[in-house]
Amino acid sequence: MIEIRNGVSAGVLEGAAWRKSVHSGAQGNCVEVAALTGGGIAVRNSRDPQGPALIYTRAELAAFLAGAKDGEFDDLLG
Repeated sequence: MIEIRNGVSAGVLEGAAWRKSVHSGAQGNCVEVAALTGGGIAVRNSRDPQGPALIYTRAELAAFLAGAKDGEFDDLLG
């Protein structure tokens, strides 16, 4: 059995259905996400599909998305 941890190779996450936002650029420079068995959510760089994946709980990702929607990270863009 594969140990699911941060930095695990995305290639070993068998059955992960990776998807990206429709707002992603046409050149493939985007982040992809996949729901994992057991409730975790994996995140990877689409330019390196076999590279490392970061694993988050649903609560962690929900907190990040809420912050992004509220503009907490807007200062990083400009």
